[in-house]
Amino acid sequence: MELELDRVDEIVEEYANKGNDKSPMIPVLQDIQTTYGWLPEDALIRASKLMGVSLAKLSGVATFYNEFRLKPLGENHIVVCTGTACHVRGAPMLIEELERNLGIEAGGVTEDRKFSFEGARCVGSCAVAPVVVINGEFHGNMTKKKITEAIEELE
Repeated sequence: MELELDRVDEIVEEYANKGNDKSPMIPVLQDIQTTYGWLPEDALIRASKLMGVSLAKLSGVATFYNEFRLKPLGENHIVVCTGTACHVRGAPMLIEELERNLGIEAGGVTEDRKFSFEGARCVGSCAVAPVVVINGEFHGNMTKKKITEAIEELE
């Protein structure tokens, strides 16, 4: 499947026309990710050429910041909070359960792209730890049984 890159041209042009002295790398990457849901390699190559910035430099920015994704998310994206409260109350056990059920490690995507999951340092819901965010919806007091049931419902 070939990626439509016209939007990359528009994004880079938009920031080039703002005329400030600051490098637009971060906002360009943010807009590319908003457009595609992640940072496809073809889009990074195109942006680096249009901006006159090496691909290594642009990729370096993309890999430095946690907000950027170099792989697409699954149709269903799961985030397990790994902050202190969640860790103490069972987040590692939930991660192991997801790895076992989905057959992928944290940060991965299933082959059918139906699921992806990752850990997050804190999602700000410590009172109901451990917390799992499924497709943007927060689920507190999560257990292995509940996470398995949630996956089964999504399948």
